Amino acid sequence: MKNIKKTLKADTPVLHFKNTALIYDYIEGKRAVDIKELLILRGENVVILGPNGSGKSSFINLITRKRYPELKTVPVVFDIFGREDWHIFELKSHMGIISPELQFAFLSSELGDISVFDNILSGYFSSIGIWREEVTDAMKKKAEETLGFLGIAHLKNRSMSAISTGEARLALIARALAHEPDTLLLDEPTSGLDIKAAARLRKILSGIAKAGTSIILVTHDLEDIIPEIKRVVLFKEGRIFKDGEIENTLTTKNLSELYGADIKLIREKTGYRAEVK
Repeated sequence: MKNIKKTLKADTPVLHFKNTALIYDYIEGKRAVDIKELLILRGENVVILGPNGSGKSSFINLITRKRYPELKTVPVVFDIFGREDWHIFELKSHMGIISPELQFAFLSSELGDISVFDNILSGYFSSIGIWREEVTDAMKKKAEETLGFLGIAHLKNRSMSAISTGEARLALIARALAHEPDTLLLDEPTSGLDIKAAARLRKILSGIAKAGTSIILVTHDLEDIIPEIKRVVLFKEGRIFKDGEIENTLTTKNLSELYGADIKLIREKTGYRAEVK
């Protein structure tokens, strides 16, 4: 499979949605997501932020092609890397997707005893485990390098079911990075992690962004926003409430309106946090 970095023009956007909507109540015509337009360029690091029920999960389902938008009389744009007709397995080899759901799939399957190393290699084939796939020396070498880059080489031969939640999350990131994706899509990356593991993961995500892989972070936790993220898209009731540079858009006023509460935004050297007054 060709590397997408060699087949795409530099100005090809990672994502372009226009007039893109998902209906969840056909009787009343209620929409889980209704995006007038959203454009994310290659090289951008973006956070999609919103409360529970704001449409973030539905937005991810559109990206991963679990759901498709409703047809409209106006033109609908539904492109990832300039294409609409992605096969999900091909797409995953170009956009690394990390989510608690994926981690659960690994740990709940009968392949729960797959080693961390085989977990990484399976990323080349968008599978859970290695079956009859041909694993090359180049794949093994890249997997070794990725383990070292993330600082988890010592976990190579450990079972996915025998390591901590935080270590398993890093193993899944290694799985996504092994094939050098253009972009990482992370859904609630620190969900279920303790304070120490969450801080470690955020530091690693900063390193990944600095190394040149774009980050699209979907979260409701302000502390997940790493310094390399310069743009925030605020989701509210399935729509884009605000979209812009993080310094001007992530504000006390906007957060209070977004969450429907009196919220104070606190900017710290290490990132952001919020307090409910």
